[in-house]
Amino acid sequence: MDRFKRVPISVQDPIERASNFDEVCLGYTEEEAMAEAKRCLNCKHHPCVGNCPVSIHIPRFIKHIAEGEFEEAAHVLAEQTALPAVCGRVCPQEEQCEQVCVLGIKGEPVSIGKLERFAADWAREHNIELGKTKEKNGFKVAVIGSGPAGITCAGDLAKEGYDVTIFEALHEPGGVLVYGIPEFRLPKETVVKPEIENLKNLGVKIETNVIVGRTVTIDSLLEEEGFHAVFIGSGAGLPIFMGISGENLNGVFSANEFLTRNNLMKAFREDYDTPIKVGSKVAVVGGGNVAMDAARTALRLGAEVWVVYRRTEKELPARVEEVHHAMEEGIKFEFLTSPIEIIGNENGWVKSIRCQRMELGEPDASGRRRPVPIIGSEFEFDVDTVIMALGTSPNPLIPATTAGLEINERKCVVVDENGQTSREGVFAGGDAVTGSATVILAMGAGKQAAIGIDKYIKEKYGKKANS
Repeated sequence: MDRFKRVPISVQDPIERASNFDEVCLGYTEEEAMAEAKRCLNCKHHPCVGNCPVSIHIPRFIKHIAEGEFEEAAHVLAEQTALPAVCGRVCPQEEQCEQVCVLGIKGEPVSIGKLERFAADWAREHNIELGKTKEKNGFKVAVIGSGPAGITCAGDLAKEGYDVTIFEALHEPGGVLVYGIPEFRLPKETVVKPEIENLKNLGVKIETNVIVGRTVTIDSLLEEEGFHAVFIGSGAGLPIFMGISGENLNGVFSANEFLTRNNLMKAFREDYDTPIKVGSKVAVVGGGNVAMDAARTALRLGAEVWVVYRRTEKELPARVEEVHHAMEEGIKFEFLTSPIEIIGNENGWVKSIRCQRMELGEPDASGRRRPVPIIGSEFEFDVDTVIMALGTSPNPLIPATTAGLEINERKCVVVDENGQTSREGVFAGGDAVTGSATVILAMGAGKQAAIGIDKYIKEKYGKKANS
């Protein structure tokens, strides 16, 4: 075995997968997982653990896999994460744990994400019960939103003996995991739903179709319904647009709407009646993971697809793996290009998009070189659908209906290092605090807030209710 080279992982053929919604990556077999796990050096300082937002003991779970102890590996994961099968698929390990893997100095880092996926999938397929809870302490905590931050916070508090209720605005729990990430990256029935069931097995109650700020308010949860603390994990679902002419034309989608129709409302399936107009030529504006998801979804629905991005391939914020898969599948990329107008026909539908070529200037506040328009470089190409994938911001409903809740200029909830907001007993984390970010960072924020809530309640009320 070459310790410096990864065990390859099987994927669907690009031509086949471009026309189906089956999962692209097929995962390791037991033999492949054990071989990959044996590459781990189990080094003394465990830099991978320090670079994991939820502090999974990575060498320990990998050692169990190397020795064929798959159930034990799953239990190690369950100590720190409520979503191992999800994270193994969608988290950017290459920028976190794998980035600091010692093997990566001379070769390829251990495939930590794929091994996490393997252990979680094995546990699910063998009906292994994960997670233990302490004796109930009598305290009630409300969690707003059932995305990665809410699930993590709820799971960690349930393990500590809290009575946790999640309030979800949509009709199905899972947040961005069900409405945002496509089936070919994250299967809902076989991956997301079982991890939600694991949460319920810890005693967490989930109430769907509850819009906090309308159905109930944070004030009423604290003052009338007897909750001792509230966690806001409502995400960032408000789409951002460019503000250019033509964005109100028929055929212009936010990526949020386009993906929600396909993922949560199953527009891609013939046995569902959810309407979606894809068109034959689609431009996706943006370069993040959401842009890749939208582009690859449109391709599978039969369109010819261009990704329009104002910087170069090197600056793309999307995961390298997702960009590679998109290119393999035949999606075209227009780099150093920015839309300046969307043009409609006489019936108010998109017929083309007018763009301008860019060049990179000095670095901006993000540290990336700022795109500068090239005068006289305008051009137009025909499309009948435009999908804006430029990011999202938090919905203003919760701050507008909660007394004493501070937000910043980006409409994000302001918290301290413990996840506590300006309102006593109210904590927040994930995209509601940071704006749109990754699943694993939201999970890390949920975990930090759970620690803060536990500390806050015990300091204010004691170790048990009515004690």
